[in-house]
Amino acid sequence: MDASASPDPRTDDVSAVYDPWSPAFVADPYPAYATLRAAGRAHWHGPARQWLIPHHADVSALLRDRRLGRTYTHRFSHEEFGREAPPAAYEPFHTLNDHGLLDLEGADHARIRRLVSTAFTPRTVEELAPTVRRLAAELVGRLVAEGGGDLQALVAEPLPVAVIAEMLGIPAEDEERGMLRPWSAAICGMFELNPSEDTARRAVRASVEFSAYLRELIARRRREPGDDLISSLVAVEGLTEQETVSTCVLLLNAGHEATVNTTVNGWWTLLREGVRPDPEKLSTAVEELLRYDTPLQMFERWVLDDIEVGGTVVPRGSEVALLLGSANRDPARFGPTADRLDLTRADNPHLTFGAGIHYCLGAPLARLELTAVFAELLRRAPGLRLTAEPVRRPGYVIRGFEQLLVEV
Repeated sequence: MDASASPDPRTDDVSAVYDPWSPAFVADPYPAYATLRAAGRAHWHGPARQWLIPHHADVSALLRDRRLGRTYTHRFSHEEFGREAPPAAYEPFHTLNDHGLLDLEGADHARIRRLVSTAFTPRTVEELAPTVRRLAAELVGRLVAEGGGDLQALVAEPLPVAVIAEMLGIPAEDEERGMLRPWSAAICGMFELNPSEDTARRAVRASVEFSAYLRELIARRRREPGDDLISSLVAVEGLTEQETVSTCVLLLNAGHEATVNTTVNGWWTLLREGVRPDPEKLSTAVEELLRYDTPLQMFERWVLDDIEVGGTVVPRGSEVALLLGSANRDPARFGPTADRLDLTRADNPHLTFGAGIHYCLGAPLARLELTAVFAELLRRAPGLRLTAEPVRRPGYVIRGFEQLLVEV
């Protein structure tokens, strides 16, 4: 079915409630989510041409449903699926993105996930713990020594980027190491709804530059293998160079976005609410901060075979927007306190890291990083406070701030 066809005429367009391009909505989407949940289980959103799924039970089920996919090209051509091929000018971005674990399906996804998952076993992550805690202590120490500054630029961003760079084996002396965060930010801009031409150009340029650097580094590792993930991937038979490049880029992008934005969103929430976690129950508090202000608000999937949600048929060729931010505030799963911050919440099956075959491989590492950085800030900067009201980034899908200015 052509996805541009009209939706079920019984379904109202909810664009008056759900407006992901509105700064007011981006600042606080949660009241709109409550309205969507009360109104039903599947809603057509005309401007984005997506079906919105706001309930925890439905989002959780559809994340696991193999009738949906992150891509459709493993089963259909663009024409068969009622979609246009991406513009030729975007090819470097799509080549990079489409060979990454997040957007692969079927046998290719299973093959690459099996290879990469060895880097994220509980034992491997635990071996990283001393490095993560050392980096967190150094970064927080610098913030304290300077009397404050931008928590995002000084602490939240450098920590996970440095950890992923160490895992991949990106040498500290390479000048390109300083480009990892800008490259990632440019590429991730394409995950927002209806990205602009300027956003696409930046993403394409970053894709070309990042890929070229990684290909050069891969060549070095072939000549001189090291004790790092790129060396391990290079040694694997059956993994193409493009798959290796795309996997490395995905690990950087996915491996730090959740940590950066949960750190900053989390501290903004704590400072606004005037509360602090109990250091002895920090892992529980981190889970609540991941739930309460979800760093990835929405996850898109293509409908490969007709599905039914709450009596509404969502046909093949459609795109669904699984509203993780709404699911994480659903009273049907989190009770009457779903909209309240509860740093002691024990029963907390949030969907921040996804579910099913695309569940975030780096979730254990993200939890380690978040626990380490929150512990250091609570210990070294107990009087942390805002010095300016932060400004939200305009993007809706990846939820974050431009900066978070604080003093200690």
